[in-house]
Amino acid sequence: MKTLGIDIGTTGISAALLESEGRRILRTLSLPNSSAVKGEKSFESLQDSEKIYGTVKELIGAFEGEFDAVGVTGQMHGILYIGGSGEALSPLYTWQDMRSAQPYEGGKTYAGALGVYPGYGAATHFYNKVNSLVPDGARYICTIGDHIAMRLCGAREPLMHITNAASLGCFDIKTNKWSSSDPLLPRVTEKFEFIGKTDRGIPVSVCIGDNQASFIGSVSDENSVLINIGTGSQISYLTSGETAPGAELRPFDGKKYLAAGCALCGGRAFADFEKFCREIANTAGAQIDSFYPFLDKILSENYKTALEADCRFSGTRDDPGASGGYTGLTEDNFTLRDFAFATVKGMISELRSMYGGAPNPSIVISGNGARKNPAVAGFVKELFGSLPTDAPHDEEAAAGAAVIAFLCATACN
Repeated sequence: MKTLGIDIGTTGISAALLESEGRRILRTLSLPNSSAVKGEKSFESLQDSEKIYGTVKELIGAFEGEFDAVGVTGQMHGILYIGGSGEALSPLYTWQDMRSAQPYEGGKTYAGALGVYPGYGAATHFYNKVNSLVPDGARYICTIGDHIAMRLCGAREPLMHITNAASLGCFDIKTNKWSSSDPLLPRVTEKFEFIGKTDRGIPVSVCIGDNQASFIGSVSDENSVLINIGTGSQISYLTSGETAPGAELRPFDGKKYLAAGCALCGGRAFADFEKFCREIANTAGAQIDSFYPFLDKILSENYKTALEADCRFSGTRDDPGASGGYTGLTEDNFTLRDFAFATVKGMISELRSMYGGAPNPSIVISGNGARKNPAVAGFVKELFGSLPTDAPHDEEAAAGAAVIAFLCATACN
């Protein structure tokens, strides 16, 4: 049996074709997510769901006739509004949309009033309700992955897996039920199940959270730790309920939870550093398009620095107003090399502070921010005690979605 996994990321949309025997990935394909919509406010982050659907259909068409079922995952936390026929009534408010971090009442933000993180769908929806931004005719809110899965099989109502439901906030992960009575919240399921079929009769599985999908698509056993560094960054590991400060528990399989520590800046911290270096070089007349080759050469050296970086340049989910910085600066380490190494170590240190599992774990690293940075593996070994291995394929979340589609098919037989 072959299954196709679709991952709707923030900047890219990917597909992975899985051979069920040995869970081997046969082929992957990725296209840009060019659906960004210009918002009226500086804190808005919006995407066009119709453009996303078109890209998904293009990917599926590239694998036409090669698969027996489709699995879907995608960027968590964000929401869109859909009508009674399953149609989109709004843009996608992505996980990066910070409207819920705006001041509300009593010195709290909208997100703070609900007790959830900014960018979480329940907080975004709360802001929209208070400010009369919920579109007329809205029947449900759901994630973009839920909506795309619906569209693929012509469903009129979303069925949301607990892994996505918890990502919106206002969800009790102990009872797997909403802790809010808002009528726009959809039905949820704990099962890995098919929600319908495409017009060609291909079963489509319920959409799962991209964090859980990436974990499933990357690690070989339940004792492994996954570190993903992309636009943001995450550390994920299974637990029976314990975790470290800064990490949150997310549903996984009904027996264990996935502990997830998320750094909002993540790989963007190093991207911002590259931009800073490039600006200096171009101000001096160099006129270069990328400073990464120079940084890669520097970071390929064996070097230690006393300079320390706090890479919370975008704040944290608990404290959006937090900021980063560099400490331990002296005349001796006021160098490009020291700042480069300190920045990478600072990215890994933030993730290490959110790890509460066993010492010296087996670690898998994924994401371009990890694969393309020559210093990441060394700092992971220094801070975690284990030399990491690379994820077995590039499109981990899409691979995980394909695995879920296979599990759904197995459950039906």
